[in-house]
Amino acid sequence: MAEPASERSALETLSLAGVGAIALVAQHADELAAEIGTRLGVERDEVRSAIADVLDSWRREAARLGESGGSMAARAASELGTASREAVSELELRVAQLEHRVRLLERDT
Repeated sequence: MAEPASERSALETLSLAGVGAIALVAQHADELAAEIGTRLGVERDEVRSAIADVLDSWRREAARLGESGGSMAARAASELGTASREAVSELELRVAQLEHRVRLLERDT
């Protein structure tokens, strides 16, 4: 299931948009190859091959950015001194446990 846009990083959203654009271009690659081939006087198969190479390159780059986006965001957050949600949740749990123990100690005295 897709995450809401507010929970996605800007880089992840950009990567997904890039993959969507690539998919749209791939659908029209044959039409594009024929048009470019006609205008440039080049064989359609040569143009199609060049377009396929470019699309493959874009797909690899989009995948790489998507994979590294999370780690880049985590590094940036760490360098800025912000805590992850997981760390905050763990600290909230520990504080709740300590509060509970203090209440038990206060009750016993």
